[in-house]
Amino acid sequence: MDEGRTATPRETVRQPGLIWCYEKPAAGPARLGETLAPEGCAFRWLHLNLSDQRSLRWLEEGAGLPLGVRALLLSREPHQRFVVDGDAVGLILQDYERDFDPTMIGRIGSLHVALRPGLVITGRYRPLHSADLFRNRLEAGQPVEETAAALTLLLATLIDSLAALVLDLSTDMLEVEEALLTHDEAPDIGELVGARRRSAQLHRMIGGMRVMLQRLERHPRLPPALAEAAVAVLPRLGALDGDIVSVQNQLKLLRDELDLQAAQRTNANIYLLSMLTALMMPATLVTGFFGMNTGALPFAHGEHGTVMAALVMLISAGATYLLLRMMGLARRQ
Repeated sequence: MDEGRTATPRETVRQPGLIWCYEKPAAGPARLGETLAPEGCAFRWLHLNLSDQRSLRWLEEGAGLPLGVRALLLSREPHQRFVVDGDAVGLILQDYERDFDPTMIGRIGSLHVALRPGLVITGRYRPLHSADLFRNRLEAGQPVEETAAALTLLLATLIDSLAALVLDLSTDMLEVEEALLTHDEAPDIGELVGARRRSAQLHRMIGGMRVMLQRLERHPRLPPALAEAAVAVLPRLGALDGDIVSVQNQLKLLRDELDLQAAQRTNANIYLLSMLTALMMPATLVTGFFGMNTGALPFAHGEHGTVMAALVMLISAGATYLLLRMMGLARRQ
């Protein structure tokens, strides 16, 4: 479609549900816009809304993708996997979905990617955390003139996003640990549960991407340029996987410390109750003895019987405490 005329209804219906399009013509500067670039461009990167029926129709009719890659692109399967079909490659990569607040991340979503010479198609069914980051880097002028460079940018952006999340989680755990050990401030259990859930999600995402890219670069029909792009990010993924494992170990140690402190408080409370019970037992025995309605009860007819009974209770409690000290059962807390 020419830029100088308005699209007809038939043309509009046959356009994909485009979010943005990056085009690099054979001559001239690259352009990032919201209209579909002509097919004669040397390189195009289309980011689609796969929830839009127009995108599904265009992928079926106008994208020119092999059947296997097209099926992967339209799949709602969330697991990370790949397909190599002819000169085209399809990927499903996991990323966090985002809501209206771009800083908030929620459940895990999937980024669908199709790669072939001169064309990259990415799509999502729900807004993703890193989708805007791709566009921001392209707007900042990062050169992308071929499919391998686009894959490198895509993977690097995803890994940078995941690395920032791992760093934030690690920093939060260090602050919680410092507050607990230095200031004896117990963390919120709900926050710890959320951190544990987030660490498990990140571990699955990073580990799954690492395994998938390892299998991809060993595929015999994968173009060498794409294999190099996949191999280049594997060391970063390995290091990032090690970082999230360290965070999980830190969470485990923090949980063990909380359990230890809770056990210590419970033991102290049980010890205090046990000591009180031991000291009160002689007094209870004395009151029970003087409460019997029997004849010749000591101090029953004297003027100071209550005082004498109270002294007996105190002396018996004191004797019990001294006995516990001699046995080593009474200690300072």
